[in-house]
Amino acid sequence: MRTKSLKKNRINVITLGCSKNVYDSEVLMGQLKASGKDVVHEEEGNIVVINTCGFINNAKEESVNTILEFIQKKEAGDVDKVFVTGCLSERYKPDLQKEIPNVDQYFGTTELPGLLKALGADYKHELIGERLTTTPKNYAYLKIAEGCDRPCSFCAIPLMRGKHKSTPIEDLVLEAEKLAANGVKELILIAQDLTYYGLDLYKKRNLAELLEALVKVEGIEWIRLHYAFPTGFPMDVLDVMNRESKICNYLDIPLQHISDTILKSMRRGTTKEKTTKLLEEFRSKVPEMTIRTTLIVGYPGETEQDFEILKQWVKDMRFERLGCFTYSHEENTHAYNLEDDVPEDVKIDRANEIMEIQSQISWELNQQKIGQEFKVVIDRKEGNYFVGRTEFDSPDVDNEVLVDATNTYLKTGEFTTVKILEAEDFDLYGEVVT
Repeated sequence: MRTKSLKKNRINVITLGCSKNVYDSEVLMGQLKASGKDVVHEEEGNIVVINTCGFINNAKEESVNTILEFIQKKEAGDVDKVFVTGCLSERYKPDLQKEIPNVDQYFGTTELPGLLKALGADYKHELIGERLTTTPKNYAYLKIAEGCDRPCSFCAIPLMRGKHKSTPIEDLVLEAEKLAANGVKELILIAQDLTYYGLDLYKKRNLAELLEALVKVEGIEWIRLHYAFPTGFPMDVLDVMNRESKICNYLDIPLQHISDTILKSMRRGTTKEKTTKLLEEFRSKVPEMTIRTTLIVGYPGETEQDFEILKQWVKDMRFERLGCFTYSHEENTHAYNLEDDVPEDVKIDRANEIMEIQSQISWELNQQKIGQEFKVVIDRKEGNYFVGRTEFDSPDVDNEVLVDATNTYLKTGEFTTVKILEAEDFDLYGEVVT
């Protein structure tokens, strides 16, 4: 009869939440592999590490449900150990320890060495840039900074991730070179706030200089910018974007709202006039640019008039990409002192209304692409289609280009030129140009 001690440990890392968590899981897995551990991502394993999200209510629920699911498996003897790390664990460790005591150990966002030790591995400082990527082989996230210094009233990220801390340029270039050597062709730059990059290290906003260094990395064809804060955006980035073909004409800039009353209460440090002027400047300096933004509806005190201002502005600005979320009332944030006075059904109706406006805008903008040719990277094959993206689209959140796989063969990760034949709200259909 086999005993448990004879069973080889296999560590299964489960990632919940945003791309920053994906990155952290990849670093953890790289460290485990370097210590000779058998590690997998979201497959079968007798030791489970859950990397949680604690950002808003839905994400917290998903994290708690996942923990409970694996605790049940542990009690049934299907897994031996369950460890929890990440943002939920950072934010609510005492509560979690009390409510779900069967977890073997909880770790916060900065306790990687302790987590590795619990898993029987050593933290290796020399492993800068060594990760086990979990994304398709052609793209990878590059986290250029951790934490956030912004005072936004609704956001719990500084509670979970701490103060802004930039990663030095030379470390990021080294990491990019290692990713390129492994076949990565697209770098997606992420941070809580790209705009702030370098202020702590170089005493100035240094995103443009970082981009200048990254475009020199051989093998990288696209560099994409995610999560730039509007206030204090370094405009020299636009010059680099214009000059360097590797930098995608794409910017993800979460704006959250546009009514001055709400922006002030949100502590965003800007106004409707300043934000509109900034976006107009983006479009005049980089006419090809696709702007992605996210909005929050149902924030405390959001009146019908505030919402009408937001709706009209979305119609006027005609964003290429837009997501909308309902406000989540988060403990220990500044906005938690305000009354969460917009009913949940009103929040949902408002979000749906914004997304209906956006889907019409997206449909109209996509119709203009019919007959045009675009450079497309192929991410995967799904059913009878190869699914790819243009430089104007980020994985998982934006438009996709579908090419009929029954009469064309394409390789995942390769770039090809596609002529658009048909267009829907969020999907483009095309054929390869030979």
